[in-house]
Amino acid sequence: MTRITLLTDFGTRDGYVGAMKGAIAAIFPGVILDDISHQVEPGDVHGASLALERYWHLYPQGTVHLAVVDPGVGTSRRALAVEADRRFLVLPDNGLASRVLEGASSWRAVSLDAPAYRTREVSSTFHGRDLFAPAAAYLARGIHLSRLGAPVPEPVRLSPSSVQEDEATVTGEVIALDRFGNLVTNVDGERLRRARDVRVGDRSIPLATTYGEVEPGELLALVNSDQRVEVAAREDSAARILDARVGTPVRLHLE
Repeated sequence: MTRITLLTDFGTRDGYVGAMKGAIAAIFPGVILDDISHQVEPGDVHGASLALERYWHLYPQGTVHLAVVDPGVGTSRRALAVEADRRFLVLPDNGLASRVLEGASSWRAVSLDAPAYRTREVSSTFHGRDLFAPAAAYLARGIHLSRLGAPVPEPVRLSPSSVQEDEATVTGEVIALDRFGNLVTNVDGERLRRARDVRVGDRSIPLATTYGEVEPGELLALVNSDQRVEVAAREDSAARILDARVGTPVRLHLE
């Protein structure tokens, strides 16, 4: 059975997610809906892109990933449907697809132009219900991607954060804080294997392979499940301890 996954910043209090599910059910009542998260920080396209990168490829071919984090709703930004490695994404063209496009072996994208695959009246403030949800439902039912609209050869991409390296150090930055207060960085995990320590500000942080190697409340640096360098604190928040946020520099001192 075909699946549609849902990732939004809508929360679950106000019925917005339910409205999207209703629009999908009206078109494809039997489809399986998987709620990934509706707790993305409002408007956090970067954070949503990172979340989407974690799971899109783990689902079976034919899955439709519906992702709506859309601070530009109602503006001239395009709406997209993407086929990447035989999976589909429906989402705003605001950079949300960036990490998927980077990781896919092949992809193609179209704009959601065709009036037949949206609601009759499209609200300028709720494209999730009126534009993205119907397109996702029709893709799940098996319509060809090309029927949704014109090709988009160059979707919007987020600007990648840079990593600087010399003989002695690698300097990256925090790109996300997860709900545990762990600092996810843009530094590839392979680089940690050549490091003797990690520094955030003036704090030297020991290296580990898992959280349980240090005592509760102690800091550590490891390679996380995304294969990125992460700074964490066992049973505590590294973000709080280090007063860190997205953009905080992280330095690896090399052997």
